[in-house]
Amino acid sequence: MNTELSLNAAVDVAIIGAGPSGAVAAALLRKAGRSVLVLERQHFPRFSIGESLLPQSMAYLEEAGMLQAVVEAGFQYKNGAQFVHREQTSAYDFRDKHSAGWGTTYQVERAAFDDLLIRCAAQQGADVRFGHTVLAMKTGDAPVLDVTDEAGNRYEVHARFVLDASGFGRVLPRLLNLEAPTRMPTRAAIFTHVRDGIPVDTHDRNKITVAVHPGHRDVWYWMIPLANGRSSVGCVAEAAFLDVPEAEREAKLRTLIQSEPTLNRLIGHAPFLMPVRHIGGYSANVERLHGPGFALLGNAGEFLDPVFSSGVTIALRSAHLAVKTLERQLNGETVDWQQAYDVPLRKGIDAFRAFVERWYTGELQDIIFYPDQTPSIRRMISAVLAGYAWDETNPYVADPARRLNALHELCRQ
Repeated sequence: MNTELSLNAAVDVAIIGAGPSGAVAAALLRKAGRSVLVLERQHFPRFSIGESLLPQSMAYLEEAGMLQAVVEAGFQYKNGAQFVHREQTSAYDFRDKHSAGWGTTYQVERAAFDDLLIRCAAQQGADVRFGHTVLAMKTGDAPVLDVTDEAGNRYEVHARFVLDASGFGRVLPRLLNLEAPTRMPTRAAIFTHVRDGIPVDTHDRNKITVAVHPGHRDVWYWMIPLANGRSSVGCVAEAAFLDVPEAEREAKLRTLIQSEPTLNRLIGHAPFLMPVRHIGGYSANVERLHGPGFALLGNAGEFLDPVFSSGVTIALRSAHLAVKTLERQLNGETVDWQQAYDVPLRKGIDAFRAFVERWYTGELQDIIFYPDQTPSIRRMISAVLAGYAWDETNPYVADPARRLNALHELCRQ
């Protein structure tokens, strides 16, 4: 049998990467009757960070026919976020928000979640190939991918269009030199999972905890309760703050956890369930999110920061928008990808960016911990934190920087 010939493929759409954006895009395209090939370098299930979903994501999972599988998977329920700084606490219930739509979601172990989504896409008819790496791409109206499998077999994929959903692998930005400077400082994170052992009724497991370092307002922690008594815990700071040899990461993270009163009380001595991991320089950007014969989804295009768990929501929103745009093109319309995809997607990303930037400078922390919050404004802030960063009926989406600056001035007064 000629293995190379058997691997060659001609499809409507080739998708690079089987993470959430790739899986949802594949499912949406299959629902539209398109032939889809998903090429994934790794084998699933595999570990990934980004475990706290936002409620806005649920609409895209429902649209892709994946909602029932996610709901029935037994993930930890989530309805909001709790912020902590020394003695101050501020909890947001995402069901109490300005925007219509889902107010609840899940906190997930990404290995299981991502595997579930791509299996749903495969059940809907997507051809999914694990252990296959894209080596090169010829762009244009009839793009061609040069691919190899783990046995070293090289083959070509001819597609009408290519979607890059490769996440932090950023396949097409690397191959096509699309990288652009990011406006975000170079930060890093160290993290692990713990056996939390938190007694029932002593802590709200339905919310992510975001804690500010007691001595450094630009250093923060996450604690994400997961199912089965586990929690994901990590610390994010400018890279130099966490720059220790690999052998010292466990001690560094333990010391950091124990220096924050709330986390120390909850998990200060909780056993780590895996080696402490490190990720750095994750913020990324590109000049444009599309080109001749391709578009970039999710983290393959731009990643801001983990503080508000926006990564998966942006990824799923990008899959939704890209497939809507691509369907018009495949049906013969002339499509302006800049106006139909790039501009509207970046609108929400820029709303998140305004929140992220002001978190690190302290203004958003002042707003979140302000003791006398106006209920209607609080619901607007809650909506963005719940992922509704494209709802321009919300003033903090339509004009986020100016609105947040003005609100901070009121808080100071």
